Amino acid sequence: MSEHVLEGDPPVRLVLRRSTRARRYSLRVSRLDGRVTLTMPKNASQARALEFAQEKAAWIQTRLADRPSEVLADVGASLPVDGRQMRIEAGLRNHLDMEGARIVVSQRSKFAPAAVSGLLRALARERLAAASDHFAEGVGRDYSRITLRDTRSRWGSCSSAGALMYSWRLILAPPEVLRYVAAHEVAHLVEMNHGPRFWAKVGRLYPGYEAQRQWLRRHGETLHRYRFTEQAD
Repeated sequence: MSEHVLEGDPPVRLVLRRSTRARRYSLRVSRLDGRVTLTMPKNASQARALEFAQEKAAWIQTRLADRPSEVLADVGASLPVDGRQMRIEAGLRNHLDMEGARIVVSQRSKFAPAAVSGLLRALARERLAAASDHFAEGVGRDYSRITLRDTRSRWGSCSSAGALMYSWRLILAPPEVLRYVAAHEVAHLVEMNHGPRFWAKVGRLYPGYEAQRQWLRRHGETLHRYRFTEQAD
């Protein structure tokens, strides 16, 4: 892969990626981080690829403009947490005030978004562990452990050893969506595939799961608009 800059207002970073399977030039603008990737046949001309990207500059700019705006999880901002909108406020100590719909961050915190992330991860673990325990009882199987990560390509996974992994950002989704993902991954303790028997198992664990699955497809990317780290260069 190589990186280039397309002239424009503003200029756009473009990643060129060669692929043995590509038969033509194709552009992709990530709605998660705005990364622009041009995939090209392995032996195609790089100069022609850049010309192609320049020809599509207006389309690229439109796609970038359509991305959900980024929100830094700092004091004064609001986040969707466990089904409710919660405002970040400064206080004496870090804690979640669920009744008051507040995320309170200590005034001594060096970087408030990191403190917010820690509180949300703890709540996500609590909710996901409870949901996983419930559904594991429903299938009569035990999982070995739960790991939380900040993944972009998947919301959860289940290993052959019964280890469950979840994106902690599920705490930003409606509670029923979080529970669907837990049911989905626990169903893999029985069926390590996505065949008819697997989906039947998910349906028995969480009837009506299709609506939550569609929510993730349509709105899942918006969970990544919230930033909890320093801005990358």
